[in-house]
Amino acid sequence: MSLVPQSLALTLGLLVSVSAAFVHATEAPFEPWKTSADPVAKMWERVCNGRTKLDVSDQKAWVLSALHELGVPEESQVLVFSKTSLQTKLISPQTPRSVFFNEETYVGWVPGGLIELIGIDPVQGPQFYTMSLPSKAVRPVLEKSEQCLSCHEGSRTDNVKGMMVRSMYVDADGQPIFQYGSFLSGHESPLSERWGGWYVTGRSGRDQHMGNIFTASGADGQPQLDRSKGTNILSLDRFFDTKPYVEKTSDIVALMVLEHQCTMHNRFTEAGKAAREAMARQKDLQKAFGEPITNVPQGTALSIIQSEAGKVVRHLLFCGEYPLQDGGIEGGAAFQDAFRKNRHETADGRSLKDFQLLHRLFKNQCSYMIYSKSFEALPAPLKNEIYTQLWRVVSGQDQNKDFNHLSASERQYIREIIAETKSDLPACWKAKA
Repeated sequence: MSLVPQSLALTLGLLVSVSAAFVHATEAPFEPWKTSADPVAKMWERVCNGRTKLDVSDQKAWVLSALHELGVPEESQVLVFSKTSLQTKLISPQTPRSVFFNEETYVGWVPGGLIELIGIDPVQGPQFYTMSLPSKAVRPVLEKSEQCLSCHEGSRTDNVKGMMVRSMYVDADGQPIFQYGSFLSGHESPLSERWGGWYVTGRSGRDQHMGNIFTASGADGQPQLDRSKGTNILSLDRFFDTKPYVEKTSDIVALMVLEHQCTMHNRFTEAGKAAREAMARQKDLQKAFGEPITNVPQGTALSIIQSEAGKVVRHLLFCGEYPLQDGGIEGGAAFQDAFRKNRHETADGRSLKDFQLLHRLFKNQCSYMIYSKSFEALPAPLKNEIYTQLWRVVSGQDQNKDFNHLSASERQYIREIIAETKSDLPACWKAKA
């Protein structure tokens, strides 16, 4: 992304004075929790009702308190230095923007700027906000940020409100060199196309990426960058002063998880929207023709739901995932430990959050996002179809070549983990494979 969500769209114009109630004296209070069930809206309700208080003693304390209230681990920090947000004047290789995330929330911050937030409403999808910089005289204020949608609702996000991780060719000032294009990063992307304009800490052997380096223009008009100089970097101290930041790292494993999660969220949002619209049209037609109104998809609605479920299942099962090279990748323990704290595990300790990192990201190639609130809130006909198609794959009935990366034993492991950790499975999951 040029960042999680390409910019989460920071805007300096939102640094405004507010009253002790966090609102302009002449305006109604901003109450996002009345229209959205996303984590940011819920946090702001707690703040406004006095049930919680953000620490505004200094910028870092402010960010840390927001992360704590949102349940976002500080160890998830990754850093982007490309000038790809509305706050370009604050972002540079010497002052990168930090991004933090959990399964339902994304938080961005650059020293001296706003906190940028995305809360995932389980039904409506991403909700974009900014929270102003506090001071002794001014309390923070939360605002909706519709400007983000200029980048975060289009073809790059499947034409729904969504997130993206972009990899850019950037110069020594962090300015993208747009003439060379860019890459959208997901679990399918080769490392050679990832993380241009990002800092990256961790090892990937001889499999080189675009992080930590700048691009020059060659005499032939082609981009010139030496990936070897940016790969296998363990400390960022040589690049900028890390003291103002929450963490000193931009972990390679966190970056890979972020890429997968952003596109997985987009799949859920796209599929849910299509399914709801299809079922609404079906009911309108049934009503118009005097037919019984049913929640069972039929005809066109059934075809749409089956198609959308197939897209979700392929992403859940990491179809097309780039095979890691040269012994895989190695990140720090801090992020991996924090990431696995809320895992859903079987009695013998297996989960979908177990890392592999030698040949692929996870040991069991089914996304942990199947436990997310976004997945749980999908329309019942769609979720049932996803479960059914997923069962066909992990039980061995579906031998489509798209799933050739899943061995018989791995299908069994995934089947066993889901069967033991999910309680809303359809009848087919109760049968023996």
